[in-house]
Amino acid sequence: MSSLSVYHVSSPDMPNKVLTHFEDIAATLAEQGVRFDRWEAAAKIQPGASEEDILAAYQAQIDALMTERGYVAVDVVSAGSAHTEQVEPQAEWLDEYRHGQDEVRFFVSGRGLFNLHLGDYVYAVLCERNDLITVPAGTPHWFDRGERPYFVSIRLSGDPQGVAAEFTGDDIARRFPRLED
Repeated sequence: MSSLSVYHVSSPDMPNKVLTHFEDIAATLAEQGVRFDRWEAAAKIQPGASEEDILAAYQAQIDALMTERGYVAVDVVSAGSAHTEQVEPQAEWLDEYRHGQDEVRFFVSGRGLFNLHLGDYVYAVLCERNDLITVPAGTPHWFDRGERPYFVSIRLSGDPQGVAAEFTGDDIARRFPRLED
């Protein structure tokens, strides 16, 4: 189940708010300029499906978002599945970083925890199957895949070369709860 836990930076052990209803999560994140949405596949996706099959199942939504936001690149990123050759190293993404453009992820399967550092708060967004999150350009955040990562996600970008990370040097990510398996 998707969830949003909101922490004050001074109390990483106790969230101020925990939300589990999609509408509440989406509304709370929208107040911070973060898009949280749900997509449904146009066709059933079989385990071990190719990147082409995965993209085809969501092509209408991908095309609409690319047109709306001007994204020009799309790919499939995964961990713990048949697509493991495209896996991202975990340790690198556990430090706070930002991007010069939006980071867009849609979870086809599995899960991951996006932690968004917005002012004096950390918004921990547990994304699962069918969740789309758009982290606005410049937002300090980190991504936790868990100890035994498993996910397949679609990533959209405004740059055909991908999204480059700029690490902030802040150790805030080490103070907050990790995604437990």
